[in-house]
Amino acid sequence: MTRSFLHAVDFLSRAVAILAGLLLVASMVVICQMIFMRYVFRAPTIWQTDFVVFTATAAIFLGAPYVLLTRGHVGVDVIEIMAAKPVQRVLGIVGAVLGLLFAVAMTVASSIFFHEAYVNEWRTSTVAAITLWIPLLPLPVSFALLTLQYLAELVRRISGTDGFGAHP
Repeated sequence: MTRSFLHAVDFLSRAVAILAGLLLVASMVVICQMIFMRYVFRAPTIWQTDFVVFTATAAIFLGAPYVLLTRGHVGVDVIEIMAAKPVQRVLGIVGAVLGLLFAVAMTVASSIFFHEAYVNEWRTSTVAAITLWIPLLPLPVSFALLTLQYLAELVRRISGTDGFGAHP
């Protein structure tokens, strides 16, 4: 059961990381198109800036669970490395619990924000007037996935299996 949970969460994090990468590629393509339209044809760009900002931001948040999975984040672990193994384990568990609490709080907060944007039909203040719930959707999704990945991290830490075993 635990092993299935860990594999499912790791699979989800990897799948969403691929989506995040595709969003970054789409963002870069639209930037090139925007530059081309603006400077070659002297044509105005209306939706491109919003698209780039929202897709790049979504990519960052959606990539967060994968970064946790692969321990790709920047960390200062001098104290942890110098500590004895039992202390390292406790520090890892405390860090995972704090990360989990943060991810849960952000899941709740971003879900409320998303719901308000959806119910009140909020739109961007730009010319494109994009319905705001669409670009806000990645926030609660990514924080929910980050919550799951922190749960998986906590399970690994408590069970004593090396968190690095989750590498692709």
